[in-house]
Amino acid sequence: MIVESASKVLPMFVTRRFALLGAAGLLLSACVGASFKTDYDPLPASTSGSWRLADVRVTVPRSLSVSEAKTLLPDADIVWREDPMGDRHAQVAAIIDAAVTRGAQGLRGKRPVRIDVTVTRFHALTFEAETRGQNWGVHNVDFIAQVTDAATGEVLVPPSPIRAELPALAGQEMRQARQRGITQKSMITDHVARTVAGWLGIGPDNRGEFNRQGN
Repeated sequence: MIVESASKVLPMFVTRRFALLGAAGLLLSACVGASFKTDYDPLPASTSGSWRLADVRVTVPRSLSVSEAKTLLPDADIVWREDPMGDRHAQVAAIIDAAVTRGAQGLRGKRPVRIDVTVTRFHALTFEAETRGQNWGVHNVDFIAQVTDAATGEVLVPPSPIRAELPALAGQEMRQARQRGITQKSMITDHVARTVAGWLGIGPDNRGEFNRQGN
């Protein structure tokens, strides 16, 4: 009986071990050498120069999935941890609203415009990923932006995809950054604001590409 039970347990143990190794291999293959970017089609300054920001409206579709999994790379559209547990869609909307508003503050013309933003992905680091080590992790933020005349509703810029992905800080680097008041939220807000300003042609071009382990 002892020999028989051992023969049953051993294959099960081996099977589970190889399953875990396979999962780890898939994780590594998904992370190593991944390419990320901040990208958009910049608007001519001659176009946006006559605009004045009147409103920003941000939509985070309820169809976007959310994960609260305490893992390195949760499989979801929205991964956000720094705010208290709650409505992640609303929290993401507030972050993007503040960032877009800041990025568009340089619009000083006479024609009032509204910027409509639809978030398609907001994948920041889990705390488990943040403590993993140096040179790891990506804040993956993507959205679609449209500009309309705030008075007439005329579409001035049709829906335009914008990628605002940036390297995250992790490990000792992030611990030191937090001591200086830097958070995931401040990093994401600053980057999205610079990206929007670059897209609108009222700030430096923020486009760029990088390779990094991350989501």
